[in-house]
This record gives sequence, structure tokens and C-alpha cells, in this order.
Amino acid sequence: MGAFEHCMLCPRACGVDRTHGQRGFCGASNEVFVARAALHAWEEPPLSGQNGSGTVFFAHCTLGCVFCQNRTISRHTDAGRRVDAGRLSEIFLELQGKGAHNINLVTATHYVPTVCDALQRAKDQGLTIPVVYNNGGYEVVDTLRMLEGLVDIYLPDFKYYSTYYAQMYSRTADYPDIAKEAIAEMVRQTGKPCFDKDHMLTRGTIIRHLMLPSLGSDTAQILRYIAEHWGDRVLVSLMRQYTPFGMENHPEINRKLTEAEYEEAAEQFRSLGLSGFLQDGESISESFIPEFNGEGV
Repeated sequence: MGAFEHCMLCPRACGVDRTHGQRGFCGASNEVFVARAALHAWEEPPLSGQNGSGTVFFAHCTLGCVFCQNRTISRHTDAGRRVDAGRLSEIFLELQGKGAHNINLVTATHYVPTVCDALQRAKDQGLTIPVVYNNGGYEVVDTLRMLEGLVDIYLPDFKYYSTYYAQMYSRTADYPDIAKEAIAEMVRQTGKPCFDKDHMLTRGTIIRHLMLPSLGSDTAQILRYIAEHWGDRVLVSLMRQYTPFGMENHPEINRKLTEAEYEEAAEQFRSLGLSGFLQDGESISESFIPEFNGEGV
């Protein structure tokens, strides 16, 4: 039985037959939809470099974050254009031809079998740049193991330490335990970060944490957990770009972070000896949200 026939690719474990029209939590069928494939300059410096990261934005998502900035493609809509493994492999090679420093797969969990096929085809045809698996941290270890040997860099979120916040904002009370196990597998696969002569990341795991207003204690627990369990084997990206829109039903997070909130977390980041990336105030805008117009697909 194929992975799409009884889908257990993500922790939702819906078990639906996506080959016969059934759709689980993510809303995706067995057909892959890509909303954008283009050079992207707003990733961490050793991913974007001078030319940009070759980002491929997939439609649908296994999470349900109320604050999702990519909501126009992550919700239950076949956004973008339908592609098969052959076309997807061509997209990867086209991005390499445009000078991308890497192939950046954004929210591909629910399409992993097809993505693996496409990556192998592309590598057989000359894809040599690193492959980044950019994900929400809500992953099944067995699915991640399908990617071993095909993915060079993992870029997971570590969104919540509290099950309460995870359920409230992403409908995933099991998120903290799932993310810890998933990130451990990612770190196992990649080992410590490796860079080339131009200071571009060639292998490793970058853990992202997007700070939310008033959740400083949750952020503190996440940073401590990362330091205690993975230390110098990972890089950490402490993000302050949270931009509320459509948050009327969640007034407690219907504002931007304050300077004091972010600086307190940044100080802890430094005191724990974490390596990675902090953001300046200019990052607080919607400029990080690309236009999902089918470019490059």
C-alpha cells in the first residue's frame, strides 16, 4: 500500500485514502500543488547568501496555526499549480540554474513521497546544491527517515513548549513532544553545522522559534531545552517578525512584540551560549510574505 493510500505521513495520522479523493486534516490530495518557486532573500544569512534560497512553496499544511502568514495557500485550497515528480525535479534544476544557493522545500510534509522521487530524479540529472527541508516541526520520524540522504539541511520550527498554547494556536496539543522527537531525528541525520568557504551552510539543522506576544516564558523554556539537548549541534534562529493580521478572535496576541520582550529572550539566547541568528526591528512587517502567484511553477 502506498503512502497516500492510508496516509500516516504526519502526526495527525488521518489514515485517509488520498488516491481516491479522501482528504485528511491538511486538505491535500495525492496531487502536489506548488504556489511559488523562486529565489528568496529573507531566510537566514547562510541560506540566502547573495543570490537567494531557491524556495518552493507547497500548498496545504498539516498544522492549523491561527497566525499563519501563508494562510492563502496553507488552508484547504489547492493553491498554485499541479505538478508531478517530473516537473518538480525540473523546478529544482531550474532554480539551481538561476544561481540558488540551495533548494528550500517549504511545508512539504504531506507530499514527501513525491518530493523524494523528484529529488532523486534531480540529483541523477545534476542537482548538486544543498536541499533544505523547511518545516513546522510537527513531523513523524518515519517520514523524516524517507528523506535521509536526500536532505542536507533541516529548518524546523520549535513553536511551543506548552501543550496549552499548542492546542490554542495550532490545534496540536501533542506538538511539544512531537517536535522534540522530530528535531532529535533531524539533528541525528545532519550532525553539526557545516559551512563552505563562502560561509554558506552545506549541512546541519537550524531551529527556528517565532516569538509570540506575552509568551516569553514559553520561549524561555524552548531556548533552555535546545541548549540542554542539542547545544552546539544546532543553530537557533530567534525570530521577532510576528505580524498580527486577522487576529480579532485572539486579542491576547493581536499585537507585535515589544522591544523589551525580544531583548529579554535575546539575552537568554546569549547567556545559554546558543549559536545562530537574532533579528533586528526592521523584520517586523509583512515584507516576509511573498506573492503566491505561481511564479516558477
